[in-house]
Amino acid sequence: MVEEPKRTIAYLCPSCRQSVVVEKTVFSLAAAPSAIPCPCGKSALKTEIIGDRVKLTVPCLFCEKEHTVSCSTHAFLHEKTLAFSCAASGLDCCYVGEEGPVFAAMKRLEEAVDKLEAAAGAEGTFIDDVIMHEVLSEIRDIAQRGGISCACGSREWKLQVNFSSVDLFCARCGAALRIPAATADDLEDICCKPSLLIHGKEA
Repeated sequence: MVEEPKRTIAYLCPSCRQSVVVEKTVFSLAAAPSAIPCPCGKSALKTEIIGDRVKLTVPCLFCEKEHTVSCSTHAFLHEKTLAFSCAASGLDCCYVGEEGPVFAAMKRLEEAVDKLEAAAGAEGTFIDDVIMHEVLSEIRDIAQRGGISCACGSREWKLQVNFSSVDLFCARCGAALRIPAATADDLEDICCKPSLLIHGKEA
């Protein structure tokens, strides 16, 4: 009996930061659109074969958005390793290919992320320092207008600055709101907001 050809697909979950690596048969990938969820339930990579092209929707740890990328169906099903990158950071966000090369690539990516985060913590640097400082300035302006609140009714909150985002935490119920802070689009998005609502439990 001939073993059915398989592909290994891997990405880093932007929510829990763990590696998600799944093996799929070529038949199952070709048969229908598929989703590869992280065990944490907060992200999923989606694949869809449309004729001679494959469309992937990839959650990205670095800019904390989803990237839509595509490649030829032949490359997706037969190349030894394919790497897809985040335009904002230049770092890989997804691998597709044979099991050995994909695991090796993920190991290198995990090491790169560890080094980047250690350097960011030591130097106070971000994916884009200018964007981060502008986003923080916008958050400060909204806060000064009393525009930050939680659905639970509290107006007490704490702030945590990450490599490519800012988290606001409700001091009462612990709910969180993540604000991306890596690209010009992120800055434009928060500039349009007169207030910020943390989605906690409504009182």
